[in-house]
Amino acid sequence: MNNEIISVIDVAKNLGKQKAHVFKILGRLSIETVKERCNDARGQKIAYITTDDYNRIREHFAGTEDDSEASFTQPDIGGVFYLIQLEPEHDPGRFKLGFATNIEERLRSHKTAAPFSKVLKTWPCKLLWEKTAIESVSQDCDRLHTEVFRSESIDEVQSRCEQFFKLTPK
Repeated sequence: MNNEIISVIDVAKNLGKQKAHVFKILGRLSIETVKERCNDARGQKIAYITTDDYNRIREHFAGTEDDSEASFTQPDIGGVFYLIQLEPEHDPGRFKLGFATNIEERLRSHKTAAPFSKVLKTWPCKLLWEKTAIESVSQDCDRLHTEVFRSESIDEVQSRCEQFFKLTPK
């Protein structure tokens, strides 16, 4: 058995795959990772696998035509861009922007952290447009987290969304 290790980041690069997809296959093949601190990653813990496990993953990709990677690599996936108000009664200016292929499921997952959240509006969107839309419509808003913001006027944010999506192809 070969005890040399390789980072999952390097595995993904070597195989031309997205790191998230490699982690999915690791789980499917019941391959466990070992996390170690890495100086190249500013002391953060990085997931590693053995080179024997790397060979198993490489064989998996060589022997299958796996369509499950499509969600990680196809930026033209369709869905909706959403504007969710997180605390309509207590903090009406706090909102979340993002992309979802299933808005009902997405809202259900948000309700675990923000039980009073409500979808204000959705617009047809491609995954590729998400980051541009977020940066465009969140101008002059306070960024609280990656996709969570606060604004003096949620109506103005919704108006910016309307303007942005008027310009996108149907």
